Amino acid sequence: MTTLIHERVELARLGRNPTVICRMPSGWAVLADTQFLRGYTILLADPVVGDLNALDEAARSRFLLDMSLIGDALMEVTGSYRINYFILGNSDPALHAHILPRYLDEPDEVRKGLPFDYYTRGKDPITFDPLRDKELLEKLASVIQKHL
Repeated sequence: MTTLIHERVELARLGRNPTVICRMPSGWAVLADTQFLRGYTILLADPVVGDLNALDEAARSRFLLDMSLIGDALMEVTGSYRINYFILGNSDPALHAHILPRYLDEPDEVRKGLPFDYYTRGKDPITFDPLRDKELLEKLASVIQKHL
């Protein structure tokens, strides 16, 4: 089964995925298509596997470490106060992790809940823009590479 994750990983390998922040040992760090929270990042496993349980212990450890390094970089670059991590795979059954910075200036009703509550509260998401997000991509890539 080919998923959106498979397609995005293939584009990243070909250098044609504009959302790529950088290559990581376990996959690709990419900015999410919608940036309802500035810096919303996804780690795409490469090679693509169905879920975390499909990886051996070393690969699992590497994926989770890479996920946390992205969180460190997001805190440093965006000034967020907390990072939310999600590994779901219900819509796209391929391993990927959602890494979402949280900000103190978010409205209380969403800051204290799930970040995906923005969708249900009618907040218009900000679509990824390669020009607007270029500086963010570069800063995140630099900090992630420093931590690798």
